Amino acid sequence: MSQRIKASDVFLVILALMLISVSFYQTWGGLEQIFGHASMVIALVLSLLMLFLCWLLHSAKAKGRSTAGIVLIYCFIASFCFIANFNALYTRFMKTDIYTTEIRSINDKYNALESDVEARLSYVVDPKSRQDIVRELGLLKLQIEDPKNKGIGTEARAIISRIEKILGRQVTILTPVSNTEAGYSDLADRMIQQITEMVETLNPDEKNLKKDVHDAVLKWNKETQKILSLSADEINTRAVGFIDESILEYNKLGNRAENILGHNKYEFTPITTNSHDVGKIGYAFNHAIDNFGMYQLVVLAGCILLDFVIVVIILIVTTTDEQEQPKSVLNKKRGRTLT
Repeated sequence: MSQRIKASDVFLVILALMLISVSFYQTWGGLEQIFGHASMVIALVLSLLMLFLCWLLHSAKAKGRSTAGIVLIYCFIASFCFIANFNALYTRFMKTDIYTTEIRSINDKYNALESDVEARLSYVVDPKSRQDIVRELGLLKLQIEDPKNKGIGTEARAIISRIEKILGRQVTILTPVSNTEAGYSDLADRMIQQITEMVETLNPDEKNLKKDVHDAVLKWNKETQKILSLSADEINTRAVGFIDESILEYNKLGNRAENILGHNKYEFTPITTNSHDVGKIGYAFNHAIDNFGMYQLVVLAGCILLDFVIVVIILIVTTTDEQEQPKSVLNKKRGRTLT
């Protein structure tokens, strides 16, 4: 049997060390949330076992012995590294996306809550007429605050006249508290409030609910835009607390709406979050399955490459002693003929 170190042997050693070293680092990070500081020792043991099994596999293939048992043992050991690697890589590159997606989803639920609550309140006009009034109120506010024609001028009165026609009631023309920009802004708000109250037939609890829901929507729309404009590291640091706080207020408002409007009129379903599980092995696989796409495929392929491809390469590259023996025998016979 030849004892020479071939170029293929050097290639396999370097490749195995590179792949398993990266796997060791990722396994260390992936197991840390389970084993804490002991994860480094566990990752090191698993990596050394994989290197030892690679050497045994190469030796068995070179000697022509069966490699099935070694491959099975290697796959069993490597599967632990694969799970930890997937968790580490997937969490590292998907954490920010997971958080931002959930933050946007919660913000959408706030907007939907406001729409649901408003749709179940009592009004003196039908939904289409209410939409027309809302549109006219927007125009009225712009007109009253128009720098070139502040206050209730001809155009503003025309808008009010159209609103009165829809309502079938007369609107009281208010006056500004001062001839300043703030005064006319206040006038616009008071006119809108007056007309809004004429449209609605709400009791005090319903009025307070509508106002609180609207204020919460404005607040969380602003807060959502603010946190999404931060860097990825800042989002990852603040996201869990942000999500918890927004969900807590959302559920409180939803339960309050159900109590005020009545269970038969509005049924609220509280929402929960699993953002605390980001970084855990089970969460990584569940999220990847539920959102499987090109990125998830790339991470999966990368983990397979780190932990399993070395076995395939060893089986392909390693040649048995029997394959080299004819060449050696032929050289010896030629040498005898020449002598």
